[in-house]
Amino acid sequence: MMRRSNLEPFAVQAAEHLFGHILPFWCGPALDTKNGGWMAWLSNDLKPDRTKAKGLIVNARILWTFSAVYRVKPEPIYKEMAQRAFDIVMNKFWDAKHGGAFWQLDDRFSVMDDSKKIYGQAFYIYALTEYHLAFGSEAALERAAWLFELMERHAHDAKCGGYFEVRRRDWSEAGADARLSEKDMNEKKSMNNHLHVLEAYTNLHRARRDPRVAERLRELIEIFLTRILDARTRHLHHFFDEQWNVRSDTYTFGHDIETSWLLCEAAEELGDKNRLQRVRDLAVQMAEAAFNEGLSADGALCYEGRNGKIIDAASESWPQAEALAGFLNAFEISRDAKFLAAALRVWSYINQKIVDRVHGEWFWRIQADGKPNVKLPKVSEWKGPYHASRACLEIMRRVKELAAGL
Repeated sequence: MMRRSNLEPFAVQAAEHLFGHILPFWCGPALDTKNGGWMAWLSNDLKPDRTKAKGLIVNARILWTFSAVYRVKPEPIYKEMAQRAFDIVMNKFWDAKHGGAFWQLDDRFSVMDDSKKIYGQAFYIYALTEYHLAFGSEAALERAAWLFELMERHAHDAKCGGYFEVRRRDWSEAGADARLSEKDMNEKKSMNNHLHVLEAYTNLHRARRDPRVAERLRELIEIFLTRILDARTRHLHHFFDEQWNVRSDTYTFGHDIETSWLLCEAAEELGDKNRLQRVRDLAVQMAEAAFNEGLSADGALCYEGRNGKIIDAASESWPQAEALAGFLNAFEISRDAKFLAAALRVWSYINQKIVDRVHGEWFWRIQADGKPNVKLPKVSEWKGPYHASRACLEIMRRVKELAAGL
């Protein structure tokens, strides 16, 4: 039987971890006190490499994090950090000539990669709308709305639906290489890109009710349910051609569980009861697949699978964070106690294995042998505070709502 006394410590621990462990790292060791903003790259033991790029993704995620945290705990330090990030995102990454955000800057904020990767544009919108929600910045909201128009004009596929991966600086069609990163397939469309456009447009609609944004959110939800989600396995396909023919054969448990709760958030924002019920039913089924196939004996969510089998048993940090929100979401919907138990087991695993008690923050990846891969950085253009911070905020919010219903 679920009791308030069993739930509340979970939220307390999440708050203590967020405010006592994660955020102090990003307010301290991760700061670039020489050139401004945050370090582009720190090794696991916090040694810098100033040849690495300052990435759009990590800087947008930092802005989102401190804005979201300030909405929950409006302390001066979080406002200071949010404004520091806002200045960089608004003034350093923005392309004043063509509009949109550059992908990479160097250590002194000169442009290294001027391409318009739609994944990055989505995070730009996500961060600016959160900043607007926290501080009432009309400049942030106007910029986000402008970028929405650019994405719709240049990256939306009016024929087949969805969004292309990459555009050139002037928003013209990209060349032969349309990949987000070196490890991705060179295809026109991807699950990951659409997931974060969904996330961004949900927040944009939350900040400003706009029928065109709502229309695109409905389209994105349908794309996930009819194109990206495998109706048989309840896993997400990764890569597609322009006509949505599947080009990949693996799935990542972290993306599956993350999508399950972000789809619910998008459907809730639209307020359509029938669509919301449909999405919630599928979210539970997706969580069920991750629970049955992706959880290891020690409680961690494994990285990758294919054909019902785990092909990468390592546990990266970000899927553990998304498992917390995803399993809690499934528990809220279904009241099936196994999902709450799974979230608690993942939380225990994070505290035992993922949290770096020596150098701060979280290890990037725990290998199948249970040891952290210390060769991976603590800070990079892909390693920031967003997943862990958001997971803690989701625990705090969801446990409060669950406890209020008891």
